[in-house]
Amino acid sequence: MHLHKQTSVAKFKSREALIGIVGLGYVGLPLMLRYNAIGFRVLGIDIDVGKVEKLNAGMSYIEHIPTAKIAEARKTGFEATVDFSRVAECDALILCVPTPLNKYREPDMSFVIDTTDAIKPFLRAGQIVSLESTTYPGTTVEELLPRIQEGGLTVGHDIFLVYSPEREDPGNPNFETRTIPKIIGGDTSECLEVGTALYEQAIDRVVPVSSTKAAEMTKLLENIHRAVNIGLVNEMKIVADRMGIDIFEVVDAAATKPFGFTAYYPGPGLGGHCIPIDPFYLTWKAREYGLHTRFIELSGEVNQAMPEYVVSKLVDGLNEQGKALKGSKILILGIAYKKNVDDMRESPSVEIMELLEAKGCVIAYSDPHVPIFPKMREHNFNLSSEELSINNLASFDAVVLATDHDKFDYELIKNASRLIVDSRGKYRDVADHIIKA
Repeated sequence: MHLHKQTSVAKFKSREALIGIVGLGYVGLPLMLRYNAIGFRVLGIDIDVGKVEKLNAGMSYIEHIPTAKIAEARKTGFEATVDFSRVAECDALILCVPTPLNKYREPDMSFVIDTTDAIKPFLRAGQIVSLESTTYPGTTVEELLPRIQEGGLTVGHDIFLVYSPEREDPGNPNFETRTIPKIIGGDTSECLEVGTALYEQAIDRVVPVSSTKAAEMTKLLENIHRAVNIGLVNEMKIVADRMGIDIFEVVDAAATKPFGFTAYYPGPGLGGHCIPIDPFYLTWKAREYGLHTRFIELSGEVNQAMPEYVVSKLVDGLNEQGKALKGSKILILGIAYKKNVDDMRESPSVEIMELLEAKGCVIAYSDPHVPIFPKMREHNFNLSSEELSINNLASFDAVVLATDHDKFDYELIKNASRLIVDSRGKYRDVADHIIKA
């Protein structure tokens, strides 16, 4: 009885297992590097031929993951492939694929389902499948479980199934994959045991919960907590502004309270692949139970209105100088969704650019992390990053500080720009040409 479980656990503990990571992006790559660093053989599987070729050549395509690390991993047994039949070689399959929303704000589960269908024919006894993508409670049981058992394998006996949400924070120097505690929920207690053996090798602290549903809900709560609090502080920003109060001063002051307050800072909207998207997974699933998630929907509305608010502040600033938006030259500073990274997914900066372009502005951007505006599914700007010099800054009617990268020379920007719309609270001084937005 449970021979497969004992064999699997032993393989992970002895680090003889081959770890398969499906989806080699912002989540999959750091996980690959971590398993590689502790002596596991890792096989990366992705549908993107370009990514696979780059990795096999020892190159990185994510700015905060150095090429040297990929090259080192290649020398020590890491390999990438587009060949899904190689799933059969793997002892663990960790799925790190995207879960975006469609245009109706409903979960797009196609990546998770297509990936599960692609690995399905090659599953064998003794393997563990772990889903890391953020999703609604019930996904692992409703979508993965039946597909994995289709070929006659029994989950919990022959093959093991867990949900263990990713918690990457790109560009955060204080945390890495190893030091961020890992939530894990198994379909059965045997699944949890094998999953724990898989992850405790690589992660300092594994936190078991009672089910895959509880693990899925945990991830959603973390992200909803963030979205709601950012919505709250964005709303407070508008109120404070009307009253002539600096919201950043207020948040800093409140943050000195040693209990019961967590500082969240306002901005031009929400970005990244998690916070603007994941809360709506719960909204969608809650409908099945006849429930309405009003907090989530309200914070979504507030946060989505932020790019418009920034634009209205720019209108006011130009108006003071007797200028119209139409025909004005506007420079957007920072188009990644948060500081010090190159990730542009759901970036509010892009929405600001589109709003301004629609109103007849001449748009340019500067971002040290994004030299050329990438081809995106929804948006297309044929632009590359502007050099920040005294003359160049002075040639724009206004600059909008959208993402506060550390690499920007804020003193230069302040001295050379005609008008600054600051959506990040970088400039605390009261100056005629600086508008807080």
